[in-house]
Amino acid sequence: MKAADEIIRMTDITKVYGVGEAETTVLKDIHLLVKKGDFLGITGRSGSGKSTLMHIIGLLDSPTSGSYILNGTDVSKLKEDEQAFQRNKEIGFVFQQFNLLPKLSALENVMLPALYAGISKNERAEKANMLLTMLGLENHIFKRPNQMSGGQQQRVAIARALINDPELILADEPTGNLDTKSGADVMKTLKRLNDEGKTIILITHEHDIAVQAKKLIQLEDGMLIHKGKWLTKT
Repeated sequence: MKAADEIIRMTDITKVYGVGEAETTVLKDIHLLVKKGDFLGITGRSGSGKSTLMHIIGLLDSPTSGSYILNGTDVSKLKEDEQAFQRNKEIGFVFQQFNLLPKLSALENVMLPALYAGISKNERAEKANMLLTMLGLENHIFKRPNQMSGGQQQRVAIARALINDPELILADEPTGNLDTKSGADVMKTLKRLNDEGKTIILITHEHDIAVQAKKLIQLEDGMLIHKGKWLTKT
């Protein structure tokens, strides 16, 4: 496989917390390859290492050892500010808690990552407006989070994740705080984005959500267990 087809290649990723007798190994010898355009579901019980792996994939934490290549760059060797730059450029986040700023409108919340990317105000507003309209929120653009339903807030969060046109969407329990219908709508949105070429990594403990991904792996005691066709070591 050509390297140009890869967005993520993790090799021998290990994460250890604490020292001495308090040392705990949370991730063990993780090998993970994600191709551009994949829709990968990662599942596992509480304490399996899902959150730690998500934080490392999202450049919110660094591995204790191993190599992490993100879109051709070995991000495991970058300094914190360099990782922050790559994170804003390459990854769009969708979290369970939405993480919208309560005093800002939907439009202003979506525009924020583009501000940090140095995009002009007019361009930020135009793109945010377009994304919110694309996600069926054209009548909610100037509403604050407390004026919207959970499903609407999560779609605002998806628009925010897309504003910098990242290669990768990292969705952490995106349906966890939603009712069944709203959760189904969010999954339809993620599937549509994947059909349009976005790479999606979905982290969830909900089996019925995880199996909607095109590929599925499970974490158990910090190790990957494969549930479908999946390339790890090469």
